[in-house]
Amino acid sequence: MLEHLFKNNQNWANNILKEDKDFFKKIETQQTPSYLWIGCSDSRVPANQITGLLPGEVFVHRNIANLVIHTDLNCLSVIQYAVEVLKVKHIMVVGHYGCGGIEAAIRSKKLGLVDNWLRHIQDLKQKFNHIFDHIEEDATGCHKLCELNVIEQTLNVCQTTIIQDAWERQQALTVHSWIYSLKDGLLRDLGLTIDSSANVNAIYQAALQNWALNIEP
Repeated sequence: MLEHLFKNNQNWANNILKEDKDFFKKIETQQTPSYLWIGCSDSRVPANQITGLLPGEVFVHRNIANLVIHTDLNCLSVIQYAVEVLKVKHIMVVGHYGCGGIEAAIRSKKLGLVDNWLRHIQDLKQKFNHIFDHIEEDATGCHKLCELNVIEQTLNVCQTTIIQDAWERQQALTVHSWIYSLKDGLLRDLGLTIDSSANVNAIYQAALQNWALNIEP
């Protein structure tokens, strides 16, 4: 039933070998990415293609709405492996406009089991109700919650014991907050970039202030 996928795979492998006959030999023996991408599971947001990186150049963790929850051992294990074993130098938390998880949370759609996961988004919106009370729950509201979620999850990454320990031992590691637009395929920096445990909260508050200033009245 899925024979076309095997055919696509064969064509892809053949094209890779035409460009570099030793490509698979090189990636088979080592994985040395400099980047960890924490993104959404949305099939329209592929990390490698968006950043123009080859397999082996970016380590990837994806879940619905790119959440970093302190009790999620899956996500924490990925971060720990990336930081302590692969020695990545950059962690990018990447959300995207038009995120179905964000839209479901802001509009209180009932989707089933995933509602429990998206409760974290609803809690975040409630935390900033003093702002969202003045924003319509339309595309603008969803866009702003997508941005806010990235900022909040970036802070969550920085607050993990994994990142705190890495900074304490002076490991070179920077955490970034980005968002991707499905309309034009471009990434945007949300201004929360942290490379040490010093002044994390001050940098976070500055990013929040900039986020709030960019909300249309």
